[in-house]
Amino acid sequence: MAEGDEGLRLRVGVVGYGDAGRGIHARLLREAGHVVTHVVTRDPARAQGAAEDWPGVGVHDDVAGLLAAPGLDVVVVASPTGRHVEHALAALEAGVPTVVDKPLAVDRAGAQRLVDAAEARGGRLTVFQNRRWDDEQRTLRRLLAEGVLGDVHRFERRWERWRPVPKDRWKENAVGEGGGLLLDLGAHLVDSAVQLFGPVTAVRAELRALTTPTEDDVFLALTHAAGTTSHLWAGGLVGAPGPRTRVLGSRGAYLVTSFEGEATPFEALDPGEGMEGWLVHGDQAVPVPREPGGHADFYRAVAAWLREGAPVPVDPRDAVRTAAVLDAARLSAESRRDEPVG
Repeated sequence: MAEGDEGLRLRVGVVGYGDAGRGIHARLLREAGHVVTHVVTRDPARAQGAAEDWPGVGVHDDVAGLLAAPGLDVVVVASPTGRHVEHALAALEAGVPTVVDKPLAVDRAGAQRLVDAAEARGGRLTVFQNRRWDDEQRTLRRLLAEGVLGDVHRFERRWERWRPVPKDRWKENAVGEGGGLLLDLGAHLVDSAVQLFGPVTAVRAELRALTTPTEDDVFLALTHAAGTTSHLWAGGLVGAPGPRTRVLGSRGAYLVTSFEGEATPFEALDPGEGMEGWLVHGDQAVPVPREPGGHADFYRAVAAWLREGAPVPVDPRDAVRTAAVLDAARLSAESRRDEPVG
């Protein structure tokens, strides 16, 4: 946090201190200049990690204990997805502003329940869709605003990994409780597509479980109301991951070849330091300067929202719409046809 911004510093309670709570949220909170004052975990190793990361932190066995602690500015719900509604409702009912890790809930009904609860209590709810702050997403938004791609007819994004031995954690194993790539990576992919190209009217999906009890092979074809088609992939058993992003428009294309160090043969085509992909016209490719910013900007925006009345970083109603697309995707995978998004 920049000098003079101490008034924006937040005292944060984190529910869950595992891969998401510690590995993502706590790291970004520190980068944004905030402090974690309380955590919820029953795991001794995670409790020790919290004490090492944040000397003097209060460690609680349950959410009720955390919410009873004085001085919290915001609660971050980083528990398994199947418990998001329970934990976020408790925080909202206690009158504490709440950030919920994506997806907001396992389905549209749960997401809508949280939005309704928040609106009844002043609207202090947002969703951690941090991938809106990805380098490629920020850069692509700028290109679209500048009109250099013209009218976009197709958006492609891949989140593919070569992970033949899956991790042994709840995301891979929790059938029906929020596990699987559709709700994990799919929530990011759909949110990114909707942020760029607007509402979705129909979805066609293919979902398979190849190496885990939950789906680890996902393909979504989205029809946007404005005319763009989005093709989105997420997979854990992909020996040759494809190019990360390809956007096709009437005036050219935008291509991002790799993503966050994930193994891919297309890494050799990366444009170099300070650049984020290529503006392409046939065999002509020009590197694109990266738009400044990063994931910690989400938590800077949370502080401005809570302290200064700035716009909510992510409107939770967007998460309801994303959940509706994911619900329709499950129906489509069963029916093997396009399903409307209500």
